Amino acid sequence: MTIFKHTPVFLKESIDLLSAKEEGIYVDATIGGGGHSLEILKRTRGKIHLIGIDRDERALETSKKRIEEAGYNASFAKGNFADIKEILKGLNIDSVNGILFDLGVSSHQIDSPERGFSLRSDGPLDMRMDASLNISAEDLINDLGKEDLKRIIKEFGEDKFAGKIASAIVKAREEEHINTTFKLKDIIEKARGGSPKQKLDSVTRAFQALRIEVNQELLSLNKALNDSIEILKKHGRIVVISYHSLEDRIVKDKFNLEARDCTCPPKFPKCVCSHEKKLNILTKKPIVPSAEEVDQNPRSRSAKMRAAERI
Repeated sequence: MTIFKHTPVFLKESIDLLSAKEEGIYVDATIGGGGHSLEILKRTRGKIHLIGIDRDERALETSKKRIEEAGYNASFAKGNFADIKEILKGLNIDSVNGILFDLGVSSHQIDSPERGFSLRSDGPLDMRMDASLNISAEDLINDLGKEDLKRIIKEFGEDKFAGKIASAIVKAREEEHINTTFKLKDIIEKARGGSPKQKLDSVTRAFQALRIEVNQELLSLNKALNDSIEILKKHGRIVVISYHSLEDRIVKDKFNLEARDCTCPPKFPKCVCSHEKKLNILTKKPIVPSAEEVDQNPRSRSAKMRAAERI
């Protein structure tokens, strides 16, 4: 088995915020290469029950091997973190002391051209984090109508050139089936025009949008946050590392909502929602990477981290 290179983002800071205690139960909901999990286990001398979840079979195999070689034990589950409650129920666990989310694409997925996430190497237009998913980016690009493509690129890529790009994709596929990352990249660059940086920005945004749609990332994140807060024990902590504004906004809004008692509009004379405060926010502003971390790990450049504690 190939062991992929993995540089965890916010390694020290995230584990500091998680504040793992011996004998507790902790979930790494996106275990990836296992970097964050290894640090949790080291700090607790392995005296915790760690559960690692990932949609990617290769990631689970890699993290399991690394953790076992380091002399630690953990439980591993293949699945979407949106199903965290069901996954833990299968392990006879109904509450935990801490949950860590490191969202986005892992390093090994980006560095594996055959996965279709990379802009640097040509590969099949896949983008599935879980290879068992039925729909790939190739299916979306070749089957969806122009308006649906425009919506996806505009909503999830936040690109004002979404309409122009969608039209170019529909026109190009009439001539030839679009099945590789470089084919799509070339179409987007020609449609966008402008400087090399402007072209790259639009390609990056479109690839992000397709990846989010293929993997239903934002829907999964919403459900995962709701369920994670419910299963946290008193004083349990949730730490989330995100990589683009759409993810960060979801995390910020959810934390803010659960950090107050009443969610009624200000004009209401009295509270009618019966909402109860569930969280104390630990990060008033998102933590961003230092210049040193960005230099050592460019993937961290757009990262933001937020944390909260169950009351």
